Amino acid sequence: MKNRIRELRKALNLSQEELARLCGVSRQTINAIENDKYDPSLPLAFSLARHLRTTVDRLFIPD
Repeated sequence: MKNRIRELRKALNLSQEELARLCGVSRQTINAIENDKYDPSLPLAFSLARHLRTTVDRLFIPD
């Protein structure tokens, strides 16, 4: 599953560390999700969408 996390995070001028802190995960988790190496849990996906000011549907794109 592809995602727009990096694009939206940079548009909001957030570092991986800052986004990770907001979502309660490690920076490595954000990095793995951005690089399509890890699919987040549903609660994390909703948290990411909320902090990136979008919806889960717009954040994640099916392959």
